[in-house]
Amino acid sequence: MVLEATMICIDNSEWMRNGDYPPTRFQAMADAVNLVCGAKTQSHPENTVGILTMAGKHVRVLVTPTSDLGKILACMHGLQVGGEINLTSGIQVAQLALKHRQNKKQQQRIIVFAGSHIKCDKKTLEAIGKKLKKNNVALDIVDFGEEDDGKPEKLEALLAAVNSNDNSHIVHVPPGPNVLSDVLISSPIFTGDEGGSGFAAAAAAGAAAAAAAAAGGGPGFEFGVDPNLDPELALALRVSMEEERARQEAAAKRAAEEAASKAMKEGQEQASSSRDVSMAEPSASAGTGTAGKGPDLMDDETALLEQALAMSMDNTGASQSSTLSTADTHMMEASPEDQDLAFALQMSVQDNAKASSEKTEMGKVLGDQGFVSSILASLPGVDPNDPSVKDLLATLQTENEEKKGEEKPKEGDE
Repeated sequence: MVLEATMICIDNSEWMRNGDYPPTRFQAMADAVNLVCGAKTQSHPENTVGILTMAGKHVRVLVTPTSDLGKILACMHGLQVGGEINLTSGIQVAQLALKHRQNKKQQQRIIVFAGSHIKCDKKTLEAIGKKLKKNNVALDIVDFGEEDDGKPEKLEALLAAVNSNDNSHIVHVPPGPNVLSDVLISSPIFTGDEGGSGFAAAAAAGAAAAAAAAAGGGPGFEFGVDPNLDPELALALRVSMEEERARQEAAAKRAAEEAASKAMKEGQEQASSSRDVSMAEPSASAGTGTAGKGPDLMDDETALLEQALAMSMDNTGASQSSTLSTADTHMMEASPEDQDLAFALQMSVQDNAKASSEKTEMGKVLGDQGFVSSILASLPGVDPNDPSVKDLLATLQTENEEKKGEEKPKEGDE
């Protein structure tokens, strides 16, 4: 592999609008420039490529020599086509850009794409070629498009002046259906030896292998990229493929887990629904049997309910006192006048009971001689020793004793 710094001089004149090279001269040239830049940067990691335009108001450097392929390819977009080519100024500016390259160990090379008329004479071109040869600058020329006005002879004279040890080449591409980049792949610009422009021999072999694989002539490389030509791209594609495969596997596993959980939930729901149905069937059958028996069964149930209510009411009435329950029952069953009479009788009985109890208590008090004597002594004007008072107290005591004697036989009879 040759360590080189290359400047590519492109033709963006009005003649590049013609369509004799599909799709147009300018587009065909742009594809060939992209191919050359890719081959240059891939042949050696320290190779640099720069691009300038030769038509228009003046020569314009689009990008100085750099190894950034993206920057090189991006500068080709949006180029304006117009004016006439200035070959001599373009070659001199390219030589100046190579002179100020960063790595002085790089060999210098200029590649010229000439697709329009060349107005400068042969002697001027020979002088420029001798200057390039003196500064050890190699020159490759791609001649396509216009062929009148002695253009091929002028370019041949330029090449003869700059050529040293066969380090410079020229390629004449006639108009036709052939793509310009395909013709350049098999040209000495790509397939030259180490003394010339053999930097792209590996790129040409890789392109040929890719074309053969596309045509079905043999097996291609993985992802369509030769790892020997571009190991970084092959590694990036392999890593990307592995990441995508891992992502797909994770997505499939997650989908399987979700499906399993969903199936489990559906099974549980079906089991619970079947259990509910089985529990509902006996109750439904029982309801059907009850409805079939007709009104007789309903009458039996009503009778049983009334009997239970009557028994609960009897138990509640038995817990009360017999006297009050009998009176309440008679009062509930009697007419309003009978109820009033019964109420009056009940009140009189209660009054008699209260009076008898008061008399009994009073008799007990009067029977206590000491208590009665103390009360009489405390009264003003009363003498407890008076014979009349003593007779009265004796009479009361005798009556109380008689009453007590009458109550005792009654209790014995009971």
